[in-house]
Amino acid sequence: MNKFHGTGVALVTPFNTDGTVDYQGLKKLINHLVDGGIDYLVSLGTTGETATLSKDEKKKVWDFTAEINDGRLPLVAGIGGNDTLNIAEAIKSFENNQYSALLSVSPYYNKPTQEGIYQHYKYLSEQSELPIILYNVPGRTGSNMSPETTCRLAHDFKNIIATKEASGSFDQFNQIMRDKPADFMLISGDDPIALPMISIGAVGVISVVGNALPQQLSSMIRLALQGDYKAALPIHLSLLEITRLMFAEGNPAGVKAVLKQLNICGDDVRLPLVKATEGLNKSLAQQVENLLSLV
Repeated sequence: MNKFHGTGVALVTPFNTDGTVDYQGLKKLINHLVDGGIDYLVSLGTTGETATLSKDEKKKVWDFTAEINDGRLPLVAGIGGNDTLNIAEAIKSFENNQYSALLSVSPYYNKPTQEGIYQHYKYLSEQSELPIILYNVPGRTGSNMSPETTCRLAHDFKNIIATKEASGSFDQFNQIMRDKPADFMLISGDDPIALPMISIGAVGVISVVGNALPQQLSSMIRLALQGDYKAALPIHLSLLEITRLMFAEGNPAGVKAVLKQLNICGDDVRLPLVKATEGLNKSLAQQVENLLSLV
């Protein structure tokens, strides 16, 4: 599973001004990421506004992403939710053989107990032919998957291969690193702390910022994984402000604003999300200009 070491990018889903999926924008984005040195692509995670896409749209985006990628990078499909049986059916009906793994978020809104979270993933594991990457993001789900639950799943099911951790808790990261199986991977789910997470054993990041700045981010991650923190640190520090701004008005409004500035795709999002404000656009544009001058 070394294919999931390094920089993964949670792809945005570009939209046309009429709200339909912008496939030409998605093609341009995929090529931008491949050329920028990204290691793998995640199609239809949270950043892809998956909650607002229909079943048919999801299938078309997955298929189109695989077609444009054309085997150049490993692919991960985001299939998660809070209805275990429904998600299991979606996993069983997923037929694209160009994807190497699934990313599945811990159930949101219902706020299950730790045993409920365990049983949810146990059921999905038993239904899935593809390896599963857990995704813990308490700020979105309303509940935290504990390190004990993460490691219990990792030990009990061989096709649960990694966790994307976005809890922000180094106590949690430390415990996972201490108690996990040797081949189970800790992946950062937060751009600003990917570097320090790698220092304790994380194998990389699944990034939002990387949509717009793949060269800078993948260079930093690569250096960190090589143990060259002295070279990685200046890049990490240079990305802190634009990362803060990208999330200031929610994801993916900020990163889509930058992608529009870079002429990769438009900045349209689907309700209930709205586009970045004029003030944020100006701040982001200044940061983009500063960063591009360093390349």
